[in-house]
Amino acid sequence: MKTIPDHSFGKLWNISFGFFGVQIAYALQSANISRIFSTLGADPHELSYFWILPPLAGIIVQPIIGAASDKTWTRFGRRIPYLFLGALLALVVMCLLPNAGSFGMSVAQAMIFGLFALMFLDTSINIAMQPFKMMVGDMVNEKQKGLAYSIQSFLCNAGSLVGYLFPFIFAWIGISNVAPKGVVPDSVIYSFYIGAVILVLCSFYTAFTVKEYPPKEYAEYHGINMEKKEKVNVIQLLRRAPSVFWSVGLVQLFCWAAFMFMWTYTSGAIAAQAFDTPTIEKITNGMQTLVLNTQSEEYQNAADWVGILFAVQAIGSVIWAMVIPLFKKLKVAYVVSLLIGGAGFISTFFIHDKYILFVSFLLVGCAWAAMLALPFTLLTNALTGGHMGIYLGLFNGTICIPQIIAAAIGGSLLRWQTGEGMLPPEINMLVLAGIFLLLGAVCVSFIKEHKNS
Repeated sequence: MKTIPDHSFGKLWNISFGFFGVQIAYALQSANISRIFSTLGADPHELSYFWILPPLAGIIVQPIIGAASDKTWTRFGRRIPYLFLGALLALVVMCLLPNAGSFGMSVAQAMIFGLFALMFLDTSINIAMQPFKMMVGDMVNEKQKGLAYSIQSFLCNAGSLVGYLFPFIFAWIGISNVAPKGVVPDSVIYSFYIGAVILVLCSFYTAFTVKEYPPKEYAEYHGINMEKKEKVNVIQLLRRAPSVFWSVGLVQLFCWAAFMFMWTYTSGAIAAQAFDTPTIEKITNGMQTLVLNTQSEEYQNAADWVGILFAVQAIGSVIWAMVIPLFKKLKVAYVVSLLIGGAGFISTFFIHDKYILFVSFLLVGCAWAAMLALPFTLLTNALTGGHMGIYLGLFNGTICIPQIIAAAIGGSLLRWQTGEGMLPPEINMLVLAGIFLLLGAVCVSFIKEHKNS
């Protein structure tokens, strides 16, 4: 089997550069979905249910894209045609989603519209995101994969930083940060517009600067017999999956559930914890409940500040991504990163100053850096043959399933902690996220690294 040659830093950069634009879109989604649906009128206990659709779309789309692209060979490349498709779909949906409350629909109709727009947005982001991960597996040798995924991690966090800051920046330059009841502020709407344009430009940059290996050359590099057409189904592939697939998946279960709670509940938690957001009484299912006033300036300012905190998390992740390679063993880096991130989440319970929360989210960023780079490095080092794409698509299930579980049970867990006439303690969900990261750190001990990793 021929060895894939080393690539220049510039080529490794170009392979992943489109990831920058994809992550701007992903950051806008993760930081603003709870804000958008709360503004439309969603109850805090129901917020997690709106988050079920994104990972559900991912778990369906990613394996399909992986399997289809494994068999795709065009003059444009193997993975790149799917990158084009995802970027163009995302452009359309990102212009529609934040306008869910602007078309004169009732609250129920606006939420249904928003749900479908969210589903299509996450589907398009998944279609655009997957090719970048696959191209690293296809085109980069084992020696450079750590560097390649570190570049991808850096671009991911840089894109996240930009996406998280957009609403705050737009509000700062004078674009309205409040809106009539049921309508999303212009600062958020314009953020989605700009993010969509950047996503398309960055994705097209990668598409036009990267040339994928043709079929014969790809086969030589990956030890594939072109004459022998192996037919296997998903069940067979899962049975053959290396042990790393499952052991890293167990760690992923706790890590991605933790971050689902962060995306869902940070807006409400910070609004109550650090911004003294006023509350209003609301009748839900015939019962009187206390909720945050999402139309208030305090809530919208808090939601902007969440973008700042997530940006701080991204900065922490960029810094920690440069520290991770200094560890001699990947597993040690994984454990330390998750322990630090868990401490960051738990610390939010004790902090009421919006600036001191920077420390908490810097620590959370350490866990995020490890989650972006280490699982794919561990897995792709253990994979050989012609099923790289579908294995990475299936591995995405270890990202999506935990999020689906967390979204399905999050509302019940929050309701269980909410006393009669009490404001839902969303900050407790961040503490639970921290506990999950600590459990993930314990599970790293079950990972058996590939001998060449």
